Amino acid sequence: MAMPPNLDMDVLRTFVTGSTLGSFAKAAERIGRSPPAISLQLRKLEAQVGQTLFRKQGRGLVLTEAGEILLSYAKRLLELNDEAMMAMQRLTDMEGRIRLGIPQDFADTSLPVLLGRFSRAYPKIRVTVRVERGSHLVRLIEAGDLDLALTWGNLSSAHHSIIGSFRVVWIGPDAFDREPDMPVPLVAFDPPCSFRARAIDALEKDGIAWEHVFASSGLAGLWAAVTAGLGITARIADVVPSHLRVLDATSCGLPALGTINLGLHLADATPSSPVKRFSELLVETVSDIR
Repeated sequence: MAMPPNLDMDVLRTFVTGSTLGSFAKAAERIGRSPPAISLQLRKLEAQVGQTLFRKQGRGLVLTEAGEILLSYAKRLLELNDEAMMAMQRLTDMEGRIRLGIPQDFADTSLPVLLGRFSRAYPKIRVTVRVERGSHLVRLIEAGDLDLALTWGNLSSAHHSIIGSFRVVWIGPDAFDREPDMPVPLVAFDPPCSFRARAIDALEKDGIAWEHVFASSGLAGLWAAVTAGLGITARIADVVPSHLRVLDATSCGLPALGTINLGLHLADATPSSPVKRFSELLVETVSDIR
């Protein structure tokens, strides 16, 4: 019996990157290839699997059912490929320490998986993590107390870049029903907080009264308050707990909140090899959840 053909990892990476970013033009820029080269890769992939992977929707492309199925396999194949390559790179005995700062959204969701992958590939590199608000993380970066950090909003530092943009949504309990003549009950961190500022700016722009009904220093406190029905909060759509829901802004008489940037801050323009490698995996992780 003839052996099945082998899928090209470079083509799969293009496929996953474009699907994740929602644009193959952005994928071309990220990967460093021309748009025609990307199109050629995708045609090659469709020919190889014998399925149509995309269909037109407006000016863009969306995945077909076959495309969705292949995307799931492609992500697993790439993760195994990258883990194997990291295991080989481990033979160079890369050592060192990484001091990472992150917001709580990632501490509760994506970070454990990334740390697991990294520690298996580089067991001699020690990673320490600080979970803080963005303004404090920037101060730690500038003081040399962290090697890299992620922050929400438009905070800047000497070696700062935007690595993602996420949709901000209103989050509330299933039973939330806003009374039009009542102030919006806002659950949020005390300032400075990019999400709090985004929510208040949007409400005041639309002339909607609001009241800060619950403040917490931790994300768990915000979720608890929203679960208890004390009010609603604003965060990214990707971290909504399963027992809460994204509110339909229009039907609830709430303003749209747009998107928020995720910034990567490095303490040094030329970071150490461990920090450089971890930052690369961090950027990939962020791309996977957008």
